[in-house]
Amino acid sequence: MTRKPPLPPFDLETATQKVRLAENAWNSRDPEKVALAYTPDSVWRNRAEFFSGREAIVEFLTRKWEKEKEYRLIKELWAFHENHIAVRFQYEWHDASGQWYRAHGNEQWAFDDNGLMMRREASINDVAIDAAERRFHWPEGEARPDDHPGLSELGL
Repeated sequence: MTRKPPLPPFDLETATQKVRLAENAWNSRDPEKVALAYTPDSVWRNRAEFFSGREAIVEFLTRKWEKEKEYRLIKELWAFHENHIAVRFQYEWHDASGQWYRAHGNEQWAFDDNGLMMRREASINDVAIDAAERRFHWPEGEARPDDHPGLSELGL
C-alpha cells in the first residue's frame, strides 16, 4: 500500500507540511506526479467539474496546464482537523493570447489513513490582471523558493 506522509491525524506542523508538499507538486505541472498523491478512486469537484479516479485527474490536469500557461501557485493552510485540511490559494497564469489571470480559491481535502487524498473540492475565481501586477516570479515548473513570502506575508 502506498503511503504519502505526513499521515493523519494532522497537527499544525504536519498539516502545514502537507499543504507545502501539495503546492510543490502542483507547481511541477506534472499531472502523473500530482495524481499519485490521490487515492485511485479520489473524488474531485473543481469549479463546476465533477470526476473521480487518477486517470481522470491526469486528464484534467493535462488539459488545465495546456490552457494555463506559466502557472505558479501558492497554497496556505486555512484549517485542519483529524484527516481534513482546508486551504486558500492563489495562482497566476496566462492564456494563449498573453492575458494574465490571478485565480483565488479555497479547497477542502480529506485523506485516507495512508495520507492519500480521497476527496478534493475546489472553489475558484479568476481575475484578469496586467502582467505588471504579477506577484509570483520564480521559474516555471519549479517549487516556490523557501524565501518567497506566502499569501499572508504578502498581505493577501
